[in-house]
Amino acid sequence: MEFLLYLVLGACAGVLAGLFGVGGGMIIVPVLVFSFTAQGFDPGILTHLAVGTSLATIIFTSVNSVREHHRRGAVRWPIFSWMAVGILIGAGLGSLTAAAIQGPMLQKIIGVFAILVAVQMGLDLKPKASRDVPGKPGLTLAGGAIGWASAIFGIGGGSLTVPFLTWRSVPIQQAVATSAACGLPIAAASALSFMVLGWNDQHLPPHSLGFVYLPALVGIAATSMFFARFGARLAHRLSPRLLKRLFALLLLSVGLNFLI
Repeated sequence: MEFLLYLVLGACAGVLAGLFGVGGGMIIVPVLVFSFTAQGFDPGILTHLAVGTSLATIIFTSVNSVREHHRRGAVRWPIFSWMAVGILIGAGLGSLTAAAIQGPMLQKIIGVFAILVAVQMGLDLKPKASRDVPGKPGLTLAGGAIGWASAIFGIGGGSLTVPFLTWRSVPIQQAVATSAACGLPIAAASALSFMVLGWNDQHLPPHSLGFVYLPALVGIAATSMFFARFGARLAHRLSPRLLKRLFALLLLSVGLNFLI
């Protein structure tokens, strides 16, 4: 029954990755927290396990999403390359930060972030394109900050990268596509860090590689890769305004549940 949940979760995450340039982590992490709680996993590590597993699944989600966006010529690779330098460093530091936070407190932090993202998406708050794309140091610094935050929240960074690139006058479709590309180094560096940090934890359930739970990873990855391409195609055909508002309501309920 849990594996079926992971398959459905992967499909939802894949569509979100392609459609909005997010890795689906804002949905994956809360559902995994609820699932791991129901399975009786240790409360002290289940949030870290959910975050680490989410980041590992985003690796698979990002690959197909990026391929589809690249095929349409929407990825700004020069921007990506310099942001990736900072992302790799920031993601490692973010994993260390998350590992130092106790599970219940980490849930509350994620809950606050979910509410903020919900408000931003629900009200369609977007920074105005008021500045040009920064130079190499600026892109690296921005990538570091985004990588650090993304590792803590278990996300691919789309909810941070897309507004940043939009603010820097990158057209929205290119911002979404470049954000999807940035999700790959975020996920890879963060997931590896979570594996290492949780490797010797005595409270991990069977079939875990550090803070990555393999049954959930396999189930989510099995469907997310296909549905990421579907979401990317929708991003170039549909206006996602209604979907954003529905997604915002879901995030709002998730965030409030984590805080109550």
